[in-house]
Amino acid sequence: MQLSDFDYDLPEQLIAQAPLAERSASRLLLVDPQHDCFCDQHFTDLIDYIDAGDLVVFNDTQVIPARLFGKKQSGGKVEVMVERVLDDATLLAHVRASKAPRPGTALLLENEIECSVLERRQDLFVLQQNNAPWLQLLQRFGHIPLPPYIQRAAEAADHDRYQTVFARKPGAVAAPTAGLHFDAAKIESLHAKGVNTAHVTLHVGAGTFQPVRGDDIDSHVMHAELIDVAQSVCTAIEETRAQGKRVIAVGTTVVRSLESAVSNGRLRPLQGESSLFIKPGYAFKVIDALLTNFHLPRSTLLMLVSALAGTGLIRRAYAHAISQRYRFFSYGDAMFIANRRSL
Repeated sequence: MQLSDFDYDLPEQLIAQAPLAERSASRLLLVDPQHDCFCDQHFTDLIDYIDAGDLVVFNDTQVIPARLFGKKQSGGKVEVMVERVLDDATLLAHVRASKAPRPGTALLLENEIECSVLERRQDLFVLQQNNAPWLQLLQRFGHIPLPPYIQRAAEAADHDRYQTVFARKPGAVAAPTAGLHFDAAKIESLHAKGVNTAHVTLHVGAGTFQPVRGDDIDSHVMHAELIDVAQSVCTAIEETRAQGKRVIAVGTTVVRSLESAVSNGRLRPLQGESSLFIKPGYAFKVIDALLTNFHLPRSTLLMLVSALAGTGLIRRAYAHAISQRYRFFSYGDAMFIANRRSL
């Protein structure tokens, strides 16, 4: 398939620029691949389509304040967007400047952090400092890294709303946005119904917003992200399977985490990097259903949901969502792909 197969026209006014007043107030488009159809609902209706004994898997990564502003020693302005904290002293980052900094260039970020460019790794830069652990410095001086399609500066409310209520492990520079719809009450309602839950960790990198280059999608190389799938999660999935119940992923990051943890036909614990690229033709081995947001045109995330539901059905569902003025992207509405079960 070609990159152009995953393009669509989105009116700019449908890109959600801020969250709704309540997390669970979003609309929900239910998509049924088995019967090749979809229908409009509200997020609060989701529980009606999840059964007792099903396993809902969340990503418990925590977004760090990963954007820093500053200047070079020469005075030129720079903007740093962290990709990954490597250790206390070094991090990997995108650096925007009028001219790319060379190794050895000194930077002063937020008028507080003295650091230098250690090396360049393709489009990214390794920054080094010895003031304090990078995570501490980011928490103190950094800004919430809202996605580039949100055309405003981060506000105080974003520190809470661009974070899931179950975030536990710092390291992401973008939110696992499907999880933003859940509040504590909705998670409790799942438990009250007898639905089981589990958590994996995938630290979302800024590379999730990088475009696919070239029209031949088979030549695309995914950015690597850190994942952690524990033995307890593997056990919970095995028990769910044994009972004939479904594994439901909350977000594409959970899909990539679980599918990456399959080795020689078996789901195994995994701590490490994943660069798994899921596109149409992929045979899913772990997940049965997916809650997700609406994704950017020509993105690998759109290719992933198309692999699960079918390219034609997703194309029609997105056209319907646009005609019905659903809200798109990170702070937008949700879609539930109820694979292997009729709506």
